[in-house]
Order: sequence, then structure tokens, then C-alpha cells
Amino acid sequence: MLKNKLIQVAVVLILVVFSFYYTNKTIDIIKQTDPLMKKIKEESTKYQIPAENAKEEDNKIIPGKNGKEVDYEETYQKMKRYGTYNESLTVFKETTPSVSIEDTYDKYVISGNEEKKAVALVFPITKENSPNNITTILNGEDVQATFFLDGLWLENNLSLVKNMTNHELEILSYDNKYEEVYFTSSIQYLKNITGNNSNYCYADYDNKEVIELCSKLELHTITPTIKITNTPFQDIKTKLSNGSIISFPINTTTELELKTVIDFIKSKGYSIVTLQELLSESLEK
Repeated sequence: MLKNKLIQVAVVLILVVFSFYYTNKTIDIIKQTDPLMKKIKEESTKYQIPAENAKEEDNKIIPGKNGKEVDYEETYQKMKRYGTYNESLTVFKETTPSVSIEDTYDKYVISGNEEKKAVALVFPITKENSPNNITTILNGEDVQATFFLDGLWLENNLSLVKNMTNHELEILSYDNKYEEVYFTSSIQYLKNITGNNSNYCYADYDNKEVIELCSKLELHTITPTIKITNTPFQDIKTKLSNGSIISFPINTTTELELKTVIDFIKSKGYSIVTLQELLSESLEK
């Protein structure tokens, strides 16, 4: 008796599942043959922008760019409620490149997308540095930068770091070393202060120790497009280009010339952004 009841319940459940499946299938067929959906698909081609793959060369990579296409389902639902095709109700979604820096950690990121009229300013901080004057200049110019902090320096300058959280903060090393236990502890310590996850590592040049550790931790390792020497303004005048990652030493020369450098970059029509914005493949950035 119990066995028969179980069989009956099973049959009913199977019928419900199949009924639900075929009902949805019928609705989908009706939707796809609806003249409104056909019109949406016909018009969609003029909006389509293909995604652009990241550029890879040897052990280096430059971000690509997301594409754009019409979201058929969302557009259909909005226009159906409106009652007719209306171009202004078109809903879009981004498409991602098949080769992206988002999931590539074993290559050095050497610049942002070259189509972006933007640059990022980067300042590595070791235990010998004090960024006070640099942050004062940046704040006065309403410019965000990216600071790579040595973990030991971070521990010893907590109050100063809390005043830098309007900038992008990342971990550089720990006491100029790259031991995983100290490096990951510094990352967590910084997250406790800023509330943000770390995204990047920094290397002046190809550094196997850095990229192996950072790749393991799923952090992108950047190397500067322009590494400022003792002549910041001259370096910028001759080397500035779209997507540049510009690394500055923290010293009196940088402090003296930074405002002039910022003014020059802005005068050439460049936006100055954080690394996260510069390296984003999103169309929104």
C-alpha cells in the first residue's frame, strides 16, 4: 500500500516537473517569435562593441577592454511593459574578453589600456620614507595616488596610514623581504584599517621572488611604465603616454617637482586615477 502511494507521488512530481519545463519552453518560443523581440534583435547589431583581449608579450601584459551588447531579456521585459519598441528603453550588458588580466597573475602588468587618456601615480614606501609632504601635495591638488607600504613601516606608522585612506593603499614588502607569512599578515593588517582587499604587488623590474609570491596570492604584479629618476618633470615631459603607471621615489626632488608634474599631466588632458581604475577593463572606467 505504501509502495503504491510512493509511486503515485513520484508520478505526480514527474508530471509537475515536465509540465513546468514545457510551459517555460512554450513561453520562450512565443517570446522569440514576438515581433517586438525580433525588432530588438534586429536593432541590437548597431550597439554591439566587441570585447578587446588583453595584450600579452612574453611575461608582460596590458589590460584589454570589455565589450557591450544588448540584454535581450531585460530589454524585452521593459519594452513589453511600455507596449511597443522604444530605443531609449534598451538595456545593455558588458561582455568580457577571452584573455583578461582579471585572471592572469603570473605576468607583469606594465600599463593601463593604451586607449585610456589616464595615468596612475605610484609611490613605494619603505621604512626609511615619510610620505607626509607627498600626501599634502596630492590632497591639495585633489589627486588620488597608489601607495605601496612596507609592512613594518605600516605597523610603526598606524596613525599616519589612517590619514592616507583617501588614497589606494597596497603592501610592498615586509622589512624589504617577501616571506609569505609576514606578507599575508601585512595584507590582513592593512585590510583591517581600510576595509579593502589588496589587489596589487609592486616590482621595479622582473623579480621572480615577488611575482611567484603574488601570483600564489592572486595579486597582480605591476612594474612602472615610467620610473622617475632624479628629474621628475623632465622624465614626464619626454615619456608621458596613455595608460602610464608612473612610479616616484619619495625624496625632496619629488616633493619639489610633484605639483609641477601634476599640473603638466592635467594640461595634456590626462586624468590621474588609482591603479584599480587605470587597470580596470570595464567600459565604465
